[in-house]
Amino acid sequence: MIVEIDNGSGFCFGVTTAIRKAEEELAVSSSLYCLGDIVHNGRECERLKKLGLVTVEHADLAHLHDTKVLLRAHGEPPRTYHLAQENNIELIDATCPVVLNLQKRIKAEYDADENHLRQIVIYGKNGHAEVVGLVGQTNGTAIVIENLDDAKKLDFTRPISLYSQTTKSLVGFREIVKYIEMRFADEQGGVVEDGFFKYYDTICRQVANRMPNIQAFAKKHDVILFVCGKKSSNGKVLFNECCKVNPHTHMVESPQEIDPSWFEGVDSVGICGATSTPKWLMEDCRDAII
Repeated sequence: MIVEIDNGSGFCFGVTTAIRKAEEELAVSSSLYCLGDIVHNGRECERLKKLGLVTVEHADLAHLHDTKVLLRAHGEPPRTYHLAQENNIELIDATCPVVLNLQKRIKAEYDADENHLRQIVIYGKNGHAEVVGLVGQTNGTAIVIENLDDAKKLDFTRPISLYSQTTKSLVGFREIVKYIEMRFADEQGGVVEDGFFKYYDTICRQVANRMPNIQAFAKKHDVILFVCGKKSSNGKVLFNECCKVNPHTHMVESPQEIDPSWFEGVDSVGICGATSTPKWLMEDCRDAII
């Protein structure tokens, strides 16, 4: 049986940078706080915990003083930075540059609209760490929509600026853009006022490009083993892309979840994963089935 690991799977640039910064600090310190899971993968979090990385939640931050805290790639709202300054916390900021740029764009638009007449809308997952950071740039006023049904509830008498969480589906974003354009055209008699609807494709191409690539990989093999943490939004999207082209796709979080019966009479197995899946974990899954 041939077993191949997808070269395009594994940590994205932002996650790689955050983990490198954590490892560098832990190489000279016995421990380091991290605000939230550094990556949505339980096995990688366990590995770093053994090195001294201590995961804390936002409620814990108020009780920390005179220490160092790592901010993960997802980004944080302004209140996190204010609290860190008040408590003399040194931040090791590993916010992904793509997310940081998006935060700045949303804040600039919010600040420029003094009367806040525009609706700033974010296509993303409610409660996701990145989305919380984005909404924070607007003092909590941005509207989060997760799907087309949510988009239908927007106020089409007011202008809209649409952004996207960086790891969302490009297809889903375009579907929502098309719907909003159609609704505004209906509301305004077929001619939409210039600038009334603005949209920005802020989806990370390192993530978006993985979708067609992972489909091509999934087609090559009889069975696909998709290795992914259960909390990963990106993982759910990529897993669904695999399932579309290969119904014999199975999601696992660790080698212990692998069922040997999946590979009976199979000639080839492909192993792939999310932007939050470490290569070493995909290798462990490979070793478990060969």
